[in-house]
Amino acid sequence: MPRVRNPMIRTLIDLRGNGRASVYTEPLWGLSMMLVLPYASVFMLELGVRDEQIGLLATISILSQVIFGLLSGVITDKLGRRMTTAAFDIIAWVIPCVVWALAQNFWWFLAASVINGAWQVTQNSWDCLLVEDVDRAEIPRVYALVKAAGEFSALFAPIAAFLVSGFGLEIAVRILYANAALIMTLKIWLLFRYSTETATGRVRMAQTKGVSIWRSLSEYRGVLGLIVRSKGTLFSLSIAAIVGAVALVNATFWQLAINQRLSVPDALLPFFPMVRSLLSLLFYFTLIPLLTHSKQLRTPTLIGFAVYLAGQALLVATPVPDGEAQLSTYALLGGCLVLDAFGGAMLFMLAESLVALHVDRDERSRVMAIQRTCVMLVTAPFGWISGWLSGMDRSWPFLLTSGLLILGILVAGLMWVTTHDDAPTATTPTVPTNP
Repeated sequence: MPRVRNPMIRTLIDLRGNGRASVYTEPLWGLSMMLVLPYASVFMLELGVRDEQIGLLATISILSQVIFGLLSGVITDKLGRRMTTAAFDIIAWVIPCVVWALAQNFWWFLAASVINGAWQVTQNSWDCLLVEDVDRAEIPRVYALVKAAGEFSALFAPIAAFLVSGFGLEIAVRILYANAALIMTLKIWLLFRYSTETATGRVRMAQTKGVSIWRSLSEYRGVLGLIVRSKGTLFSLSIAAIVGAVALVNATFWQLAINQRLSVPDALLPFFPMVRSLLSLLFYFTLIPLLTHSKQLRTPTLIGFAVYLAGQALLVATPVPDGEAQLSTYALLGGCLVLDAFGGAMLFMLAESLVALHVDRDERSRVMAIQRTCVMLVTAPFGWISGWLSGMDRSWPFLLTSGLLILGILVAGLMWVTTHDDAPTATTPTVPTNP
């Protein structure tokens, strides 16, 4: 049988064990949450939640994630990667989806946001489940596959548009949230059924058996020292924080901006993330592997920041139409989608990979818990700030993201730090060693 030449497809076919279970079940995330996310902010607006309150909810969600994120390493070590992922996926997604489906006002969204913050626990445990038994050389590709698997479900975005056209925005979104609760339940069961506890997870479970959570938390002082002494970890955290802040603003206000500022009709909203997702898929299997095939990842990171910056600037520069969105409006938004799809896909893969490659492997769960907590503390204010800016002008949040992306270019260009010295040799060229 001839060997597949495309590195992404080869990795997808060759995945085994937990890597396969994690990647192969990921499209179900898109069939659940990705169908409803394009309408999340508009749905809140429909129920009387103001721009400032939407931004406040984003910040409160981040603060909830900070608390759960700090506990995530201890919980993941004590319960194991597999059990933690199953239990906290139910808490973080199934329960909030039910609350969102029944929401009536700001307070319902507040309750769901606080509960949904528990996803930081499962993010830690799921990351460990995903990569701990995977060859380090494959980590960047595995994260790219995870993102691609989620984007694949964009093909089903017309379902959301059909529901909105047929039932109206409010009823359709409630149906989509109920669907998300059911599909996420299926995803949780499949991942639990076809995964096993990792080797590192079994060791950490044995080491923490009989140790109280409070004592484990007190040991974070030593883990924090590992982070502070590692220039590579601090650098990767800086990149992750910038990318996270930009993603937070875009996830909260991009759809709101094109709907309320550029007059894109409600029924067309899901087609924009659908097109962005399909473009991301295309880039993941074509251009991105070409740019990231070597050990030198600084240049691809700079390219990702620059292209994403161009997309944000184009959105700000798009003229407000007189009445309904015009053909020129959709053409400019199409350019935004191309630039955002490439830049966002590149930066997601590289930001996650850099954090995973710099982390201390023996203390992965606790180090990543502190890392995520630090990133969220830095990211949290941007929800409220962007909501305040959006209340004045719905293009202003993207002036903020443009500034953040310029900062990312400076950090990646001037402060780049190599990964661990034990990176693979030229026979496995996807893990970076030198810029």
